[in-house]
Amino acid sequence: MRKKKPFCQERAILGLALVVIAFVSMNWWMLSRIQNAGRASAVEFRFLEDNSSTLSIREELVRLGKGRKPQKTIYARLLAKAAHALAEGQKKSEPKDLWAEPYFVASSWKPCAEQRDWQPSEGRNGYIIVTANGGINQQRVAVCNIVAVARLLNATLVLPRFLYSSVWKDASQFGDIYQEEHFINYMKPDIHVVRDLPQELQSLDLEAIGSLVTDADVVKEAKPSFYKKYILPILHKNRVVHFLGFGNRLASDPLPLQVQRLRCRCNFHALKFVPKIEETGALLIRRMRQNVTRLGPLDHHLVGPFSKSMMKGERNRGAKVARYLALHLRFEIDMVAHSLCEYGGGEEERNELEAYRGIHFPALVELKKTKKLPSPAALKAEGLCPLMPEETVLMLAALGFNRQTRIYLAGAHIYGGKSRLASLTTLYPNLVTKENLLSSSEIEPFKNFSSQLAALDFIVCTASDVFAMTDSGSQFSSLISGFRVYYGGGKMATIRPNKRRLADIFVKNNTIDWRTFEQRVRKAVRQTKRVFSRPVGRSVYRYPRCKECMCNTSVLS
Repeated sequence: MRKKKPFCQERAILGLALVVIAFVSMNWWMLSRIQNAGRASAVEFRFLEDNSSTLSIREELVRLGKGRKPQKTIYARLLAKAAHALAEGQKKSEPKDLWAEPYFVASSWKPCAEQRDWQPSEGRNGYIIVTANGGINQQRVAVCNIVAVARLLNATLVLPRFLYSSVWKDASQFGDIYQEEHFINYMKPDIHVVRDLPQELQSLDLEAIGSLVTDADVVKEAKPSFYKKYILPILHKNRVVHFLGFGNRLASDPLPLQVQRLRCRCNFHALKFVPKIEETGALLIRRMRQNVTRLGPLDHHLVGPFSKSMMKGERNRGAKVARYLALHLRFEIDMVAHSLCEYGGGEEERNELEAYRGIHFPALVELKKTKKLPSPAALKAEGLCPLMPEETVLMLAALGFNRQTRIYLAGAHIYGGKSRLASLTTLYPNLVTKENLLSSSEIEPFKNFSSQLAALDFIVCTASDVFAMTDSGSQFSSLISGFRVYYGGGKMATIRPNKRRLADIFVKNNTIDWRTFEQRVRKAVRQTKRVFSRPVGRSVYRYPRCKECMCNTSVLS
């Protein structure tokens, strides 16, 4: 006669069965969420909550008269494996270097752009007015560039102005975003800055007298010799020059060392956000850290005196460090349309993007008619397509970020709306935006001001424990990564995906096993974390590791 199993053994078997059932159920739930989003009756085009940072896509679609049909879930097989790996790895430890910059040599670079080795410019040759175009990131670069031009020409700079854009729809001026008094005083040892033109020059018709200079009049990446040859004579004659729409119109090289250092000084020291932005930025950082009282190495540089408020609250010595990942998902419709790539939406998507190009990129439409351009597949293989949300979540899962990772999503409307983000929000449920973190009254002062909203994103992303970008060419991502290098002491991890290498991995969606996928993705991302000096001709705002901006303490002088 068989012996009856002990009661404790039966309970153990029952418990194991329940764990297996729960594990399978979680897998099934995560996958069904992703699949259901792909089979939605219509793709919803809307802002994340009330974010109005870019042109409303809903308005665009009404004007174009287009809708969207359901699309097949992209990378379904790999997403299923990612969901399984995340569910299985709930209690596994993350890779050791996941939240850190692995190269000790990065810590040998120290900020030194504040060092000055010249006398203040008297600005005797006249006055420079600049009206910068684009969004907040393009405007920031323009301000730093015009500061350098003013020094080169021994001119007085009138406080920068910002051009209203029909795309960004933000009337914010310099003083709405940056501290004017700090900017003027900080620049005194370098250039003379005034708030307005002298009274006798204000009534001049600058266009009539030839003092209005547009981007069309200045070659891209113009060298100092261009300004001395063509702009300085105008200053001598009329005493004033107005750069209208001034953008990326000053070369990265060659520039005198001190002028290059001046650009760094402007970007990293002279431009401080106004208290309203600093205070709300500090609030967002604190909430991302779940009110754990700790300061990051960049906090003071980003939110100034409000970094002290982040230390308020209960001090629990045993509290676990609350880390967060900031993600800039560059997947707005303008980026998607301009890329000429395809994203799994079939004929409907192609027609929709072509109609958008006809309105916003007519030159690109004409180019397609007259020249044979690379196919979407060729563009993808060369790493010229922005990472899709599906590819981004696969990258994060492969790198080892567990399912409970807190993720701050920066940016505006994601092309494809809520359903396109389904794979990301399902596999990483702790994903939030500033609209989620702030109450309606807290975000109200920033509504309808896309540049000020972007400034909040800049603060939270720059202060994050890890910053992940999906497009290394983005001005926003470039400025943030440069800021983290300059002030981060070699401790601020940044993920810069090599899209060409990743494309070669993603194309094997139907055959590659998850372990191999993990290994290849980690290798591709690890290779982009090399520490090197700024390459010649590249931006000092993105690559500040150079003698003009930073000092390498490992090199004996």
